[in-house]
Amino acid sequence: MEVKISAVIITFNEEKNIERCLVSLKEIADEIIVVDSFSTDRTKEICESHGVKFVSHEFEGHIQQKNWAITQTSNKIVLSLDADEEVSEELKNSILQVKKEWKKDGYSFNRMTNYCGKWIKHGLWYPDVKLRLWDKTKGSWGGKNPHDTYILNSNSTQKHLKGDLLHYSYYTIEEHRLQADKFAKIAAQAYHEAGKKSSFFKIIFSPISRFISSYILNRGFLDGKAGVNIAVISYKETKQKYKLLKELQNV
Repeated sequence: MEVKISAVIITFNEEKNIERCLVSLKEIADEIIVVDSFSTDRTKEICESHGVKFVSHEFEGHIQQKNWAITQTSNKIVLSLDADEEVSEELKNSILQVKKEWKKDGYSFNRMTNYCGKWIKHGLWYPDVKLRLWDKTKGSWGGKNPHDTYILNSNSTQKHLKGDLLHYSYYTIEEHRLQADKFAKIAAQAYHEAGKKSSFFKIIFSPISRFISSYILNRGFLDGKAGVNIAVISYKETKQKYKLLKELQNV
């Protein structure tokens, strides 16, 4: 029996990305819900031109926003995308197939990232497995902001699909640096609220471990200069996260 799919996207000032995302969902989704945290650019105008359900809602965190967005869906099966993602042709065909024969509680797939115009195929960024298609009665968003993850109930079943979710992450290195600084602050606050602790050991060695994992162990060096930039910024983000967490502990 064929199921109906509700596609959900959260946005804030995504005029350069959102149309590509919406177009990729046209053949898959029976409804598209965009939950926007009061964009000041053309995001709303673009969304409404594609006939989606557009809802404004105050942003309280990635996890909270995505869980609230699910409440706006009318179908049991949900496909969650970020505004800077699109469904590849191969992945679209895989989703259409499971739509006809829904057998599991959730379906995952790889995400491949475009970084400053280059597709990243190594390091910690690929294969970046994401669980994004699921029965909304079988789980919820969790993790630690800003790195949310969908968590299925313990007795749930899932399967991995063929095809990549295409992620257009950063158009410039400076954009990546600024986002890394923002994510470090959010993560430090989330860790602090969860009772996690930092230390001089973590400030020094966690960033080094992150760099080695990204650039050497997971062969980020095969992505050339982009692999270097990603590993270095990841190093700095990890260091900043634990430094900020240490400061919060001492307040």
